[in-house]
Amino acid sequence: MQNEVNQVWTDVQNGKRIDELSTHELKYVLETIEGLDAGNLRVCEKVNSEWKTNEWIKKAILLYFRIQKMDVMSAGDFTYYDKIPVKQWSEEEGVRVVPHALARKGSFIEKGAILMPSYVNIGAWVGSGTMVDTWATVGSCAQIGRNVHLSGGVGIGGVLEPVQASPVIIEDNAFIGSRCIVVEGALIEEGAVLGAGVTITASTKIIDVTGPTPVEYKGRVPANCVVIPGTQMKEFAAGNYGVPCALIIGKRKPSTDLKTSLTDALRDYSVSV
Repeated sequence: MQNEVNQVWTDVQNGKRIDELSTHELKYVLETIEGLDAGNLRVCEKVNSEWKTNEWIKKAILLYFRIQKMDVMSAGDFTYYDKIPVKQWSEEEGVRVVPHALARKGSFIEKGAILMPSYVNIGAWVGSGTMVDTWATVGSCAQIGRNVHLSGGVGIGGVLEPVQASPVIIEDNAFIGSRCIVVEGALIEEGAVLGAGVTITASTKIIDVTGPTPVEYKGRVPANCVVIPGTQMKEFAAGNYGVPCALIIGKRKPSTDLKTSLTDALRDYSVSV
């Protein structure tokens, strides 16, 4: 499918109209979306400890948007007008889905996950044991690992374009506190803890203040780090002002009991969640 989707993408970029695509060409785009929906394909996957973005799958999603036509959709007493259907649920998927949780077709929610009233966009992947809490949003193509907690109101940004850009990735066993924002392809590594209100973007300064001198990261929170919101003074023409940053104030201690290690970290560092 990869070669076929790439060829369709090239043809469309070179001026071929969507209504000129053959049934054969459309087939590969639609099969890619079905593969995402079933969890057989992923926009981004870890290969030899490095995350690799499958650009051709993002191309298929963008083509799918152009192929689909706007239509009225019904869900009980509610009606909507859009071009991408939402996933339908039964007990067979093994996912707890609380009204009004919505997951768009082309996203995948692994067995054992819990969706509180929330939103998961196309291309996203949510792992087993993960809770997407109330009013949390998982943007297009975001990769949420296993046993992750996305607390209430968390905003995980979507990164669909440019196709070569890495999506937001939250690795296994991470805890993302209420009203956190993680966008622009940021990587939150395994076991990391973000306290309430932390914002991580591609340019956010993430400063480890646990040692005698600060150590800076950008776009990546290292594994098992405990992070809280902070400010850093910056000089402007009108004077010195505090700008947002994120502070690494400690690390989770190794434990076979993940809940215990999380509780200890939150207590030891007085982190609000």
